[in-house]
Amino acid sequence: MLHNHSGVVSIAVFFIFCCVVFSFATDNFLSGYNWLNILRQSAPLLIVAAAMTLVITTGGIDLSVGSTLALVGALSAIALNNWGLPWPVVLIGGLVLGGLIGAINGYFIAYEGIPAFIVTLATLAVIRGVALLITQGYSIPIPADSPFTLLGRAWVLGLPLPAILGVLALVFGHVLLNHMRFGRYVTAIGANAEGVRRAGVNTKSTTMWVYVICGMAAALAGMIITARLGSGSSNQGEGFELQVIAAVVLGSTSLFGGFGTIIGTLLGALSIAVIQNGLILSHMSPFYTQIATGLIILLAIWLNTRIFNPVRSTKG
Repeated sequence: MLHNHSGVVSIAVFFIFCCVVFSFATDNFLSGYNWLNILRQSAPLLIVAAAMTLVITTGGIDLSVGSTLALVGALSAIALNNWGLPWPVVLIGGLVLGGLIGAINGYFIAYEGIPAFIVTLATLAVIRGVALLITQGYSIPIPADSPFTLLGRAWVLGLPLPAILGVLALVFGHVLLNHMRFGRYVTAIGANAEGVRRAGVNTKSTTMWVYVICGMAAALAGMIITARLGSGSSNQGEGFELQVIAAVVLGSTSLFGGFGTIIGTLLGALSIAVIQNGLILSHMSPFYTQIATGLIILLAIWLNTRIFNPVRSTKG
């Protein structure tokens, strides 16, 4: 457990280091407006990363979140623009669809015993394909006067609504993982699934619910992005799953399962958001962002396997 706490401390130090570097490298990095912008931009990442922490803690992974985000975002735009559905129906329908996708993932992983990587890689392709099919590759606008846009643009008490939703998702994830029986089961499944099953816990149901939560989180993120941009597109969220996994793993949640930390995930997600924001403010090419994200993923996995899981890394 000491190593796990040292992991959270390490990412906190890394986060502060990034902030210090960019505060010297740019003029506006430390401004209040810029930080509110970072929180608003990173809200979808925070929401999905909170759910992905639960998934990875069970020893699983969900590669389909970016595709789910795109499909729900695009369908929301079509439902508002073409079908004229009321925005509360679209919001609830989007969450239900996300949960359904998660349930499909969870069923094949928990009940059919197919590895999570394979299942979610397949659904990644299928869902993205469906999104492309229904949009024909076009961006679908949503009515400018629709209250749905407030989901991505509203400010509450001087804070962006997406940022508030992101913080609420993290708080929910933290309480679920650390203070509820479900969270104890999630951690135990990652540590020793067979032992937990023999103790009488319905491990299949718990595993399935983790993917349902992750699907719903991706759906909410998709609707926030569509609301903020004013349109839904099948291209949204490409590579998003890699950023989410990087945030979780960088935050010292064990890739092998058995330990997860929402506080670490928050710091991991903010570190990625700060690097992306800092590179833009430094007037660097946006292509560097992709390179930086890739290097962060490599660093995160190296730290995760060598430092946060020293016992596992010495095997073999």
